[in-house]
Parts: sequence; C-alpha cells; structure tokens
Amino acid sequence: MPQFEYKVVPAPRRGEKAREAKTTEERYALALTNLMNEMGRDGWQYLRADTLPVDERVGFTGTKTSYQNMLVFQRDVVASARVEAVAAAARILSVDAGPAATPKLGPAEKPAAGVAPAIGPASSAEVAAE
Repeated sequence: MPQFEYKVVPAPRRGEKAREAKTTEERYALALTNLMNEMGRDGWQYLRADTLPVDERVGFTGTKTSYQNMLVFQRDVVASARVEAVAAAARILSVDAGPAATPKLGPAEKPAAGVAPAIGPASSAEVAAE
C-alpha cells in the first residue's frame, strides 16, 4: 500500500505579470500554473484546494477569524525516495566527470612583442621630429 506525504502551501494572492497575460484572471492563472509546475518538478501532485479558518489577533485581547486559501499536494514516499536516489547518483556522476571546460579570461590574441611608448610629457626631441 503506498504511503504518501503531504505539503500544504498558500495559494497565490496576486497574479504574475507577463506579456501574454493581459487580464487579472490570466495573470492569476499564470501565477497558479507556475506554482503548480514548480511543485510538480519536485514530485508533488496537486490534490485539492481548501479554504480554512485562521484566528488572528486584533489589538491586545481581541481575535478575528480570517480565511486562507491553501493548496494541498501529495507524493508517494517510496517513489520520491527513488527519485532522490537517482538525482543524487546523477550529481555524483557529474562531479566524477570533472569540471566542464571553463573559458579563460584575458586577451583574445597574444600582444605583439615590442617596446611600449614612454608615458609622460613629450621631450623636445620628439616634438622636433614631428
């Protein structure tokens, strides 16, 4: 029998700006899509959305009840352990392969050999040569 673990995250409160999302609904849908895709990459499967009451403090002695929209995700514990093991093995293999060739910084070509011009005020011989 599969064993599941659960993760509950708050639903986005605002949409995300994007060129293709013009309306409020489209922006909110984009924010929700990005959150769900991010959770899916980590192996979490969307289960449901719930609105739950939360008691908040107001002033020194008062309380007020507000409602929070939460998204519930689940994943199989055994399957997630396998995914983690494969990811760890991939990281080890990439480290064993050695670092990727990194570009060297510096001039594109070796400078030509020669004498650098003197720095400072011009001498009278240089002025006469011109």
